[in-house]
This record gives sequence, C-alpha cells and structure tokens, in this order.
Amino acid sequence: MKKPNFPITMTDDVLMALVEATDHRTLAVWAIDCAERVMPYFERSFPDDPRPRRALETLQAWIDTGEFHMAVIRKASLDAHAAAREVGEDSQACSAARAAGQAVATAHVYTHAPGAAIYALQAIHRAGSAEAAATAVAVERVWQRMRLETLRDAPTAQ
Repeated sequence: MKKPNFPITMTDDVLMALVEATDHRTLAVWAIDCAERVMPYFERSFPDDPRPRRALETLQAWIDTGEFHMAVIRKASLDAHAAAREVGEDSQACSAARAAGQAVATAHVYTHAPGAAIYALQAIHRAGSAEAAATAVAVERVWQRMRLETLRDAPTAQ
C-alpha cells in the first residue's frame, strides 16, 4: 500500500477558531510543544546540527522575557528552514526542522503557530508506515487541539 502525500494545508475549523481565540504568548508555547514532539526525528539523524533546537530556544527566550528582536527571530527561523532544506525533502527530519522554523516565527506573527503544528503532523505522517500514518496523524491532531485548549484555559500558560 502506497502512502498518500501529506497535504501541507490542513482545514481544521475547530483548531483555527481556537487559534483565533488564543493570545500570542500562549500560541508560542503551543508551537514549541508541537515542534518538540517531533524534534527527535531531526536530532537523532543530525545530532551535530543545533539550528532547529536553537530556534525553539529563541522562541522560549521571547516567551520568558518578552524581548523581541526581529533580526534574531528571523535568523533563527531561516536557519531552521535551511537545516530542513539540507536534509532533503520528504523526510521526517525535514518536517521537524520546518516545525521549529515556523514555531520561532510565532514570536513575529501569531499566525505562524499553526504552521508548527502542521509541519509536526507532516513529520509524523512521513515517519509512519503507509498503514499507520493516517492514524498517527489523527491521534496527533487530537493531542494538538487538546493541548491548545488546556493552555488557553490555564490561568498562566506554561
């Protein structure tokens, strides 16, 4: 059985409504959480390339301090995406690095947060067998939605 390609655009009206109703900082926390779940795909294959991890650390620094420097955010995002290009398309490592690149871009514009979630789903899709990929993606989508709801409803997003 051949695995279908993962559609990079995803329509999830419930999730998008949650995104629209959630503050910027909480979306950044959620973007890190989504990307972290797939970072092992990149870090196991490329342990000497710190760029995607640095992107998540850069976003965490923004969350912690509120200090925003566009040059720093842009560099971290572009570096993570460069790492993705270098590992080659259609691999879970590539998608994981792209998830980190989108996550850090959330500091600039909150609408990048769903990109981190979508690339995390793509990494999971690419990592799974043809038989298991759709189920793994569905399970992750449920986790992503529940995680965002939990963060949004928490007194202080962590």
